[in-house]
Amino acid sequence: MENRWERVGSAIVWEVAKKSIPHTDHLEMSGKKASQYVEYGVTQEGKLYYCQKVVFPMLRMIPNNTHASLIESYGQEVFPKILADGEFLEPEYGNRIVFDSLLTLEGISGPLKVCRSFYPCHEATAVVQKVRLTNLSRQPVRVEIEPFLEERYRRGVHGIYTLTAEADTSGEYVLSPGDGISFCVVYSGRKLLEQPEQVFGDQEEEKRLSFWKNIQENLCLRTPDALLNQAFDFAKLRASESVFRTRNGLMHSPGGLAFYAAVWTNDQAEYAGPFFPFLGEQDCIEATLNCYRLYRPFMGPEYTHIPTSIIAEGEDIWEGAGDRGDAAMYAYGAARFALSLGREEIARELWEPITWCLEYCRRQLNEHGVVASDSDELENRFPSGNANLCTSALYYDALRSASYLGKELGEEESATQYLKQAEMMREFIDRYFGANVSGFQTYRYYDGNDCLRAWICIPLAMGIFDRKEETIRALFSPKLWTQDGLATQEGDKTFWDRATLYGLRGVLYAGEADCALPYLMNYTRRRVLGEHVPYPVEAWPEGNQRHLAAESALYCRIFTEGVFGISPRGLRTFACRPCLPTQWPQASLQGIHAFGREFSLFVSREGEKYRVRAETSNMSQEAICGLGEEVLFTL
Repeated sequence: MENRWERVGSAIVWEVAKKSIPHTDHLEMSGKKASQYVEYGVTQEGKLYYCQKVVFPMLRMIPNNTHASLIESYGQEVFPKILADGEFLEPEYGNRIVFDSLLTLEGISGPLKVCRSFYPCHEATAVVQKVRLTNLSRQPVRVEIEPFLEERYRRGVHGIYTLTAEADTSGEYVLSPGDGISFCVVYSGRKLLEQPEQVFGDQEEEKRLSFWKNIQENLCLRTPDALLNQAFDFAKLRASESVFRTRNGLMHSPGGLAFYAAVWTNDQAEYAGPFFPFLGEQDCIEATLNCYRLYRPFMGPEYTHIPTSIIAEGEDIWEGAGDRGDAAMYAYGAARFALSLGREEIARELWEPITWCLEYCRRQLNEHGVVASDSDELENRFPSGNANLCTSALYYDALRSASYLGKELGEEESATQYLKQAEMMREFIDRYFGANVSGFQTYRYYDGNDCLRAWICIPLAMGIFDRKEETIRALFSPKLWTQDGLATQEGDKTFWDRATLYGLRGVLYAGEADCALPYLMNYTRRRVLGEHVPYPVEAWPEGNQRHLAAESALYCRIFTEGVFGISPRGLRTFACRPCLPTQWPQASLQGIHAFGREFSLFVSREGEKYRVRAETSNMSQEAICGLGEEVLFTL
């Protein structure tokens, strides 16, 4: 399929005249107290279209459940009237649309070029639409911007909420040829008795661009393919911006017009948590710690399952799918996070909840030695039996990580026991789940499963390569692989990007870069330059391919844990198991913030082997390894 968007520097651009119309898309951008979901596109007549949905996660609605964030829609009519030489401006004819951490719609209306940029405020409970008008004619143009203020009122948990849309400029201006004028409309929300926040649109634009610059400069991926580098930058942005300042501290949340001011054991604890130490974004690290801490009160002496999610700013829970294997998700994510962060005091704090979750899983082992659960992360959308492959594989890796963590903390007896349990779990996984499914010697997802499932990839991501060849062959067969990545189940059109992202990471970690690369490139091109951009998505048909934040963290982990094969072995020690496609002579990750240090990792080809170099500001370590081999670095 032809790309709709093109890469231009660190931005992507849709040149309207070059592509078919009509076409619409949607994009989410988040600040600490508001999220901006913009539907945009070009109509059949070639005119620009947009509608904003502004999410206020801390303005809670009634009932105060998972989806109780106040969401307000603002169409094109919620905007000041503009006249040019006495004539009201009509909606613009589309010229181009740009995304570079801001979403900018450029068009022409009468004698004026109109550029509309959308972006969230960094800390204020508001979002901004900034407009620049430029005179394209050869004559002066008299522009009039009418005063604009609109207030709405909504009733919620905390009383009456005031929603304000206000322009910061009005009046008449004469624009000479080539001259322009800019103004901002701020869409804000507050509790009735709170004082309005002062929001300056230009300053918020600077904060947004500064945040974007910082994200680009930390954990900088450099491969021979510029599209992958850019996709990695975009994914870092989406993964890290979705952090909300709630009454119970910072919370990383999925977003997508549905999931805010709340945490989940899969999205936050399992997917995003192990990634954030590498990025070094302190708000993300704090939000991840808050996630793990919020679950701690539910880990009691009776060993009942922990909730799926902690919602409503930490004031309530949701557990409608029962035990999804949540303890395995938590233990896996928290152990990897603690090791990768490299801070002993945090590791000691998390040791107790990690060990509680491992004991919970041990108590759930069935007669075949694998972990029983009510469902999995898909919450009964697809069958998962009484024990599924995903939960047991996560438990296996959690045991191994806990063994490394225990050694660091002087818990030698526990460390030894966890390693023995991990070895046994690996055997039980193969015995119980190993099967011939649809002609492939791979895994059944649960007892009674007789068709391929996308999650057969998860043992690869956990370093279990016993059925590597046949599993990879099944993953990339027409039975599972589609133009959007892995189908959830053979014969079904439904897809969830999380499985594709785990799958690509697992194939790379297994040492099969040449096999993975074309699928990684096709997936990335579709997500960054295709019809729905610029991030990994949640699912289809459910959720209209929402850009949930943790899926972007999983995309980044394709590189940190797949291409570079980074796996924590201690608070200062990690293993590197590099896997570069044959056509790549080298690749690097620079500005890594993990294992208590800032460092960079460089991998280059050395004949049939790899030369791997880890550099900090005051030291350099180098090693040679073969394909499928790992080297250890202690910082």
